[in-house]
Amino acid sequence: MDFIGAYSSGNLGYLFKGFLITLEIAVISIILSFLIGSLLGTIRYAKIPVLSKVVAVIVETIRNLPLLLIIFFVYFGLREVGLKLEIIPAAIMALTIFESAMISEIVRSGLNSIEKGQIEAARSSGLTYIQTMWHIILPQALKRMIPPLVSQFISLLKDTSLAVVITLPEMFHNAQGIYNGNFNFVIPIFLLVAIIYFIVNYALSLVARALEKRLDTEGKHRGRGSGKNPKSLSGQLSS
Repeated sequence: MDFIGAYSSGNLGYLFKGFLITLEIAVISIILSFLIGSLLGTIRYAKIPVLSKVVAVIVETIRNLPLLLIIFFVYFGLREVGLKLEIIPAAIMALTIFESAMISEIVRSGLNSIEKGQIEAARSSGLTYIQTMWHIILPQALKRMIPPLVSQFISLLKDTSLAVVITLPEMFHNAQGIYNGNFNFVIPIFLLVAIIYFIVNYALSLVARALEKRLDTEGKHRGRGSGKNPKSLSGQLSS
């Protein structure tokens, strides 16, 4: 094992360049998949005639396919119908498609975890369905969604390495390029890659815990200020 040679400035710079691409792909995919997944999950929750069933079929189909297959289909399959995507856009599209389906189920489950009586009480108080969702249901559901959402985002960050099959120049791809032909670099380089993944993912977990704790604290403060249970409908309306 040659740690000194593996950690030369040139190798570290090349690895860092791949890390930046990994972050770029992950951040864009997280934002897009959260937006699309939230929309799909809300549609399924709302049980809109026909549309909710169509979305359910699409989501369940994607959720039961391997991500690697979706990556191959987006990059190679779409070329057969005239849609040629560059490597980075193809990777973002494949990750977004797959993660949107996963996140939609998290959103739907989070919304379903809120008591139906709160919707009925809010509607009877004069709020529209959209106002009820925005002011009553979503704030409570979001707090419950944070742990599984962050877990899914962490998985997305790690799944970017699967795009190495289409030669996406991300961190894992560049790590392979560094040790190629010099097996003394294998353990040092992959040890460093593992440490980087751990630091980033652990930081995400800490942020999620802090956010969850803050939301819980704010909810308790609102509940004490209104003299009601922070999870009750009356507490939500008074805030």
